[in-house]
Amino acid sequence: MLKVKQWAWVFGLALLTQISFAQQKRSLTHADYDGWENLSSEKITKNGQFVGFQISPQDGDGRIEVFPFKNPTQKVIIPRGTSFNFSSDDQYAIGKITPQKDSIRVLKLRKKKADDIPKDSLFILNLTTRKVEKLPRVKSFAIPTEKGSWIAIHFEKELPKKDAPKDSIATNKTDSTAKIEKPKKTDGTKLLVRSLDGAKTWEFERVKSYSFTPNGDFLQYTLAEEEKADNAAVYLLNLSTGESKLVHEKMTTYSNLVFSPQSAKLAFIATDDSLKAKKPTHTLYIYDIKEGDLATQVEKSALKLENSRISPDGSLRFSEDESRLFFGVAKDYMDYAYESDTTILDEERVSLDIWGWQEAEIQPMQLKNKSQEERKTYLATLNLLDFSITQLGTPEVEHVMMENKITKDFALAWTDAPYRRSYSWDIQIGRDLYSVDFKTGTRTLIEKNASGSPRLSPEGKYAYWYDARDSSWVAYDLESKAKINLTKRISVPFYDEIHDSPSLPGSYGSEGWLVGDAAILINDRFDIWKIDPKNPTSAVSLTLGEGRKKQITFRREQLKADETSIDPKELLILSAFNELTKDNGFFTSTYEGKSAPKQVLMSAHRYLGIRKAQESNQVIVRRSTYRENPDIYLTDLTFKTLTKASNLNPQQAGIKWGSVELVSYLSNDGTPLQGLLFKPEGFDATKKYPMMVYFYERNSETLHNYRAPAPSRSTINIPYFVSNDYLVFVPDIKYDLGLPGPSAYDCIIPGVQAVIAKGGVDTENMAIQGQSWGGYQVAYLITRTNMFKAAGAGAPVVNMTSAYGGIRWGTGMSRMFQYEQTQSRIGGTLWEKPMYYLENSPLFTMDRVQTPVLIMHNDADGAVPWYQGIEMFMALKRLNKPAWLLQYNGEDHNLVQRKNAKDLSVRLSQFFDHYLKGAPAPLWMTEGLPAVEKGKTLKYELGN
Repeated sequence: MLKVKQWAWVFGLALLTQISFAQQKRSLTHADYDGWENLSSEKITKNGQFVGFQISPQDGDGRIEVFPFKNPTQKVIIPRGTSFNFSSDDQYAIGKITPQKDSIRVLKLRKKKADDIPKDSLFILNLTTRKVEKLPRVKSFAIPTEKGSWIAIHFEKELPKKDAPKDSIATNKTDSTAKIEKPKKTDGTKLLVRSLDGAKTWEFERVKSYSFTPNGDFLQYTLAEEEKADNAAVYLLNLSTGESKLVHEKMTTYSNLVFSPQSAKLAFIATDDSLKAKKPTHTLYIYDIKEGDLATQVEKSALKLENSRISPDGSLRFSEDESRLFFGVAKDYMDYAYESDTTILDEERVSLDIWGWQEAEIQPMQLKNKSQEERKTYLATLNLLDFSITQLGTPEVEHVMMENKITKDFALAWTDAPYRRSYSWDIQIGRDLYSVDFKTGTRTLIEKNASGSPRLSPEGKYAYWYDARDSSWVAYDLESKAKINLTKRISVPFYDEIHDSPSLPGSYGSEGWLVGDAAILINDRFDIWKIDPKNPTSAVSLTLGEGRKKQITFRREQLKADETSIDPKELLILSAFNELTKDNGFFTSTYEGKSAPKQVLMSAHRYLGIRKAQESNQVIVRRSTYRENPDIYLTDLTFKTLTKASNLNPQQAGIKWGSVELVSYLSNDGTPLQGLLFKPEGFDATKKYPMMVYFYERNSETLHNYRAPAPSRSTINIPYFVSNDYLVFVPDIKYDLGLPGPSAYDCIIPGVQAVIAKGGVDTENMAIQGQSWGGYQVAYLITRTNMFKAAGAGAPVVNMTSAYGGIRWGTGMSRMFQYEQTQSRIGGTLWEKPMYYLENSPLFTMDRVQTPVLIMHNDADGAVPWYQGIEMFMALKRLNKPAWLLQYNGEDHNLVQRKNAKDLSVRLSQFFDHYLKGAPAPLWMTEGLPAVEKGKTLKYELGN
């Protein structure tokens, strides 16, 4: 046995080893971002025997990993694999292989032509033998969705042979003086169709598009037209016999090809007009696969809507019983004398926008939606039994809501046209709701000015929606024409209980209907209710109120991807989230509501992306914490054991990462709030750390979210700052209507004070940073307090009076609704509440600011007017306050281009390091970046 002194020596050695290892860890740098991996496209075979997923670095070459569910160590790794799927027979994994990014970059630096750049390849992995087959220069591929072991591979354009003459690759003459013919231009390329094992193959040239029937019995392929040749065509390949049959030919274009659900019919749209024609006429065709001939064709003259045409911009869809085909009809092309006047030069044509007060939508919104409006179609249906056409959508009621699977002879339709003019300031306008009969096109009014987004129950007995004006769920019995309030007599609220804006509160959603429309499942904040529309007073809480009692949010996990209604005999799997502790997990229950949910897994993690095998109980799920990557775990519906199957970012073990804890505190008005405190590795409360404070609405529920190091699109990257020995605090904010600025102050400052009281904060070196709504609050706070040594404000609104009447250029909408109803929370017009706009606008008190500010506002911002950032900067410049404005050219609200995000990350860290850590200021801060130096230097260099 070891003596006490020996134990002390062993313990001391272990402690020294841990300290030594900790000291070997390094801080994150901006160079770490590119190699940081994320996981996506996780899939499990229908039989549950194999799992696969894609792992990709932020910039670089990724991979696909495929392995047996029972032995995840036996992985087959496909370097640079992407876009993969399992075959419908669970025997193969198929996907693309992208070229090496470094090689592509080198070739681009050498100014190589597009044809000289490597193209994607295809891989076919045999899951049994683990052998991988590869095919080069692949444009796309497809496999049947339901059954059949087939693949269609569309190749890139073939390159001319190196030894062929420059202007040709073939000749049809035999003598030496024969004229060499150039290949005819065409959009089509080679298509290879084969069994996945390679036993059967067919090749077709000049293919433009292709697709399989759902059951894998047939494949259609369309041949592209050659230059000066009338030879475009549609063919059908019978995969059992290998026979390829002509369906139609000699049209200019074929489009919208779609098979019926049972693979009995093929529909498509075609035109013989020139590709350059401004007003082409299209025809709709239906091909009977069994009979082997065209069953019918629909010409423009057969349409019921006046001055209309068949449109290729509308999708084609069959009903599930294949008795109907739905297609799009558009208004006919109009002739405008001014447009077609060839005596007017282009430079003589007038270009202007006229804003009319009476129009439903303002001009910027019309311009934003112009291309969509030009392609607008109205739904029509063709009865394939008697070939009659019924117009369903019209300019008066244009929206017809079709289900994923069309099984009924009617649908819901709606219009908001009578209320659309108010949309610029009231985004919760109503809509007139109808049912529309497929046979006659007759519309029956359900409700005028309905609030909500109605849907049909699976059996079509009810229309149902959440009525925000009444804070209730309602159903409409389509047979008795009676409206039913489903939740009014239930004692708990079904509206968003923490809603804090001037708009009507939303709901917590519904979970679906039981078989036969017997009952609907509706969520309150915590629990799930089973409600029979025929007897709403008999509503039952499936979770017996345990959620509200224990502050746990229960939600049903939908495990069938194609589910239409819920079988009440099945086990009810519930996700669970504890609002107080933020623990997450799963419970089981039944649809009877007679017993409390049983906990099967609950832990201090976040679980997400649960996927169940279609034919077994095997399950894959991701799990994360702030320290744990969201890796894939294997389990079953008991959740008794979880086997880790991926290992993202092993390099993290050598990096100082830190931790996060939940902080509870009271706002200035006594409201209990929570926030997240991220602490550096080896945090010592007796030391003092600089602290960053970031905020945006509420974030405490993200306690167990993994946050990857990444270039900043607009906000500080928390892992980067924590790894570099900053504290980062993220407080929750609750708002009082009309007081967004004071509300932020009353929630953020007490939160900061609560963190200071815990110890370890260098109160002389604290900063705040936020973007958009957070950027506004940063601008407001620095007019109210000098407790922060530096501030970063991204896309801040500083003048609500000028922003109120502006445009959100990303949508073309007026900004009025934001101030009256949503995030800005003023709750009235500028002329109704002028003082609220003034008192919440930090621009008017910029003379109080003593805090250096780094502003980012980009000149293509589609959400917050760019001039808001300019107004803030110019005020501070005029007041001789330290301020910098970063304006990324052509960038939107948040940075899109990675190069710019990397640049912002560097400048954010340099700015805050200078003010909070005393690091030298970079040259861009001390010297600026004059226009004559733009694009020539970045000025990251630090001064003395």
